[in-house]
Amino acid sequence: MTRIEFINKVSVKLKLIRLERDYTQDKMADIIGISKKTLVQIEKGRSLLGWSGAVALCTIFRDSEVLEMTFGGDPQDIILSLAFTDYESNEKTMGGKIWWTDIEGEDQFRIQQNIISRHYRILDGLDRRICSSFDDAYIRKRFRELLKKAEV
Repeated sequence: MTRIEFINKVSVKLKLIRLERDYTQDKMADIIGISKKTLVQIEKGRSLLGWSGAVALCTIFRDSEVLEMTFGGDPQDIILSLAFTDYESNEKTMGGKIWWTDIEGEDQFRIQQNIISRHYRILDGLDRRICSSFDDAYIRKRFRELLKKAEV
C-alpha cells in the first residue's frame, strides 16, 4: 500500500465514518479541521483528504469499526509503516488472532502479514510488535538480525 492508496481508502470511507458517529457534515468538518464545502467534495468523490487529513481522521476515529474493517485492525500501524520505512516499536498486540497470517516464525520471533492491508510486522514471543513495514525484504532482513541477536 502506498500513501496515495491509503488516502484514497480513507477518503472513500469518510462519509461512512461520519454516519457511524451520527455526525452532521458541519460537525465532522469541524472535528477534522476542514471546511464543510471540502468535506462535501470528498464525500462526493470529487476531492481527497490528503495525507495530513487522512492521518488526522484515522487518529481521531481510531476506534471506528469502518476503519478497522477497511484496514484489518488499527490504522495507526499502517500510518507509521507508511511514514517510516523501518518503524520500530515495543507495543503489546493481541498476537494476530483476527487480521494476521503467520508467514515465518521461531519461538522467539515471528513474521505476520495483515490479510487486508498486506503490511508486515515482527512480533516477539510475548506478542509485542518489534517492527512493521510494507517492505518484505526489510522485514525478512530484520527478522534474521533479531534471530542472530537472540542466539548470542
